[in-house]
Amino acid sequence: MVMNNYDWWKEFKLLDFLKQVGRYARVGTMVAKESVKKRLESEQGMSYTEFSYQLLQGYDFLYLFQNHGVNVHIGGSDQWGNITAGTDLIRRTLQPKEGEGGFGLTFPLLLKSDGTKFGKSEDGAIWLSSAMLSPYQHLFSVPDSNVIKFLKMLTFLDMKVVDEMELQMQSPGYLPNTAQKLLAEELTRFVHGEEGLREAIKAAEALRPGAETKLD
Repeated sequence: MVMNNYDWWKEFKLLDFLKQVGRYARVGTMVAKESVKKRLESEQGMSYTEFSYQLLQGYDFLYLFQNHGVNVHIGGSDQWGNITAGTDLIRRTLQPKEGEGGFGLTFPLLLKSDGTKFGKSEDGAIWLSSAMLSPYQHLFSVPDSNVIKFLKMLTFLDMKVVDEMELQMQSPGYLPNTAQKLLAEELTRFVHGEEGLREAIKAAEALRPGAETKLD
């Protein structure tokens, strides 16, 4: 089931929000969140809207917990502060029995070599949708330092295959970009199927210097 949180926010008045949610929020706890601290220390700073977002997301969790029995909130590791805002709000407002409150689960972010994330609003985002990810994508240029991690996180290859590729990369006879080629092929096959992969390989061959392959 997919739900739109606008359905429960559209009639929620500011004074009601302050009474039902704001009264339980502790500014010290909100400021101590790692995501908030980083933004406050950055040159861009942080707007009040961004600062209050954890309360909005926290209430979403509370609403779903109360009305639809949702007791687990899952997200990327950068969402930990927002998720715990929800678990804390559930605990403070409903005072559930031990073991019956809200729970949070996060997973590691997919990061580029410079430490920035592959977010949907970032350049070079990776989409698991054929409409959003071109078969002629950029993964062939992933740095060696990231390619093994991406093979583990983005493909369904057997781990033995990935481990063998990692060993190959450390050997003197390793052909550069072999691992990147495997990554690009596996992800293209997953998103676009065998036909999409054939077209992508055909295009790559045609673009190779001196190639005689023709494209329509």
